[in-house]
Amino acid sequence: MTDETTPTPTDGLWSRLRLIEGQPLADRADAYAALHDELSRRLESGARRDDREAQR
Repeated sequence: MTDETTPTPTDGLWSRLRLIEGQPLADRADAYAALHDELSRRLESGARRDDREAQR
């Protein structure tokens, strides 16, 4: 898959990743950890929402 055919996320993820990559290494580690935590929370909240909808 080339860059031209890779779908671009519309939620700004690519922009955030590029911004993180431009930071010094120590700052990158913290920024990636924060991004990981945020994405984990989003996934968990989606899973809980799906569970509630399945119980209806």
